[in-house]
Amino acid sequence: MATKTVRDINVNGKRVLLRVDFNVPMEKDGRITSLARLKASLPTIRYLTQHGAKVMLLSHLGRPGGKVVESMRLRPVRVELEKLLGQPVAYADDCVSPTAQAAVQQLEPGQVLLLENVRFHPGDEKNDPEFSRQLAALADIFVEDAFGVVHRAHASTVGVTEFLPSVAGLLLEKELEMMNHVLTAPHHPLVAIMGGAKISDKVGVVENMLGMVDVLLIGGGMAATFLRARGMETGASLIEQDSIAFAAKAMQDAERRGVRVVLPSDVVVADKFEAAAVHKVVPDNQIPVGWMILDIGPETLKTFKREIAKAKTVFWNGPMGVFEMPAFSKGTRELVDALASLKGVTTIVGGGSTAEVVESLGMEDKMTHVSTGGGATLECLAGETLPGVAALKKPQRA
Repeated sequence: MATKTVRDINVNGKRVLLRVDFNVPMEKDGRITSLARLKASLPTIRYLTQHGAKVMLLSHLGRPGGKVVESMRLRPVRVELEKLLGQPVAYADDCVSPTAQAAVQQLEPGQVLLLENVRFHPGDEKNDPEFSRQLAALADIFVEDAFGVVHRAHASTVGVTEFLPSVAGLLLEKELEMMNHVLTAPHHPLVAIMGGAKISDKVGVVENMLGMVDVLLIGGGMAATFLRARGMETGASLIEQDSIAFAAKAMQDAERRGVRVVLPSDVVVADKFEAAAVHKVVPDNQIPVGWMILDIGPETLKTFKREIAKAKTVFWNGPMGVFEMPAFSKGTRELVDALASLKGVTTIVGGGSTAEVVESLGMEDKMTHVSTGGGATLECLAGETLPGVAALKKPQRA
C-alpha cells in the first residue's frame, strides 16, 4: 500500500498537526549551529500554509526524559524558523495544555504555531494512548514529516495516527523515495561507504546491502575490527570483540556474492586519542603496539576515490576518521570533495554525523540527497519496518 502524502488530501481551513524534526544542535547560549533540519521542513510547511491550513508544528529537542528542561525549550528554533519562513510563527509553551489549546484556537488559515518540546511529557516516548489522544484533539489531520524519528514508536509518530487521518509530508516522501532507490532500483555499479566508530549499529545494513552492492568500502573506527577479523594486528585501536566474527562472516559472504570489500591499505595512527597527539601514516600491517587508527591513509583515499569514480550510485554512512580533530579529518574531507565532484552519479548521504560533516563543509547542495535521519536511515536500509511509516499505511480514519 502506497503512503499517502499531503498532496492527496484537502487541508484548506483544517487544523494540521505536523510532526517535524527540529532536534537541532544547539549551544548552551541557545545558538543553533546547523539549520539543516529547519530548512528541510520548509517545503511541507509552505505547502500547507499556501493551501490554507492552520499549521501546528510538533517536535522534540534533546533528551529531557519526560520533564521540562529549560535549555531544551524550542524558543531559539522559533526565532530561526521565522527568518527562514519569512512570516511570524506563534509559540505555545506546552503542546497539550489549555495554553496550547488556546493558541490553536487563535490560528487562522495560513498561520503557523510552534508547540513546545513534546518530550517534556513522558507519554510521548511511552506511546501512551491518552497522551496520543490529547495531541490528536488539537487537530483535524496529522502529517508525519520527521524522518529522523519514524523508527521510534512514540505517541507523536505512531499513537496519534490512531485518532486522526494521517499522511506523509514532502520531506518524508523524499527520504523514502531515496531509500527505496538504494534498496530496489539503484543504478550500478552501486558503491557503499561505511565508516564511523562501530560495526554493531550497522550489522543489519551490512547484511542487507551485501545483496545489493557491487563494492563495499570500509573506513572509520569500524575498519579496525574488520582488519582484526583478517588476522591483522591493530595496536590500541578500538575493537568490538563481539563483532569480529560478524566481520569475518560478512567478508566471506561478500566473496561468495561477488562483492568486493575494500579495507584500508594504510592508516593514520596516533599514540593517544587527542587532537595534538603524535601521529603518522603506516601500512595496515605495521600498526605500532599502543597506537590507534584515527583516519584512513592517503593510499586508501586514492583507492576509495577510484572506486567511487566508477560508480553510478553511492551511499555513504559514517566518517572515515575522527573528523572533529583536524589532524584526523583529511580522509573524510577529501571523500566529501570527491563525492561532490561526481557527475551523473546518485550520491546519498546517511544522516547523523555523516550529514553533519557534509553540512559543515557546505557541500550538501552538491549531493543528490543528504538524509535528516541517522538511525532511521540505518534501519530502513537494513530492511526493517519503520513504525512511523507503517502507521501511515494502516486503514485511515475518515
